[in-house]
Amino acid sequence: MPWCEECAKYWTPSAMNEDGTCPSCGRVVEAQKATPKNIDVKKLAAGDDEEDATAPWHFKLLMVLLALYLGWRVVDLFL
Repeated sequence: MPWCEECAKYWTPSAMNEDGTCPSCGRVVEAQKATPKNIDVKKLAAGDDEEDATAPWHFKLLMVLLALYLGWRVVDLFL
C-alpha cells in the first residue's frame, strides 16, 4: 500500500496521480512491502508516545472475576 510521509496517508494506486505521485503534496509515493522485519507490532499497539503496551485495568478485573466465577462453578460441581 503506497504511503506518503508528508501527508501521513495511505493511497490506493487508483487515487494517486498517473506518475505515482501523491495527489495532495506531489511527492513520489512508493509502495512498502509489509514484512516482519519492518513492522513493529508493539509500537503499533502502544501508539507513538507509549513504550510498553499493557492491558487496561478493567480487562484485568474482568479476568479475575471470570477466574473466580469459574472456580466457584468447579466447587459447586462437587458439592
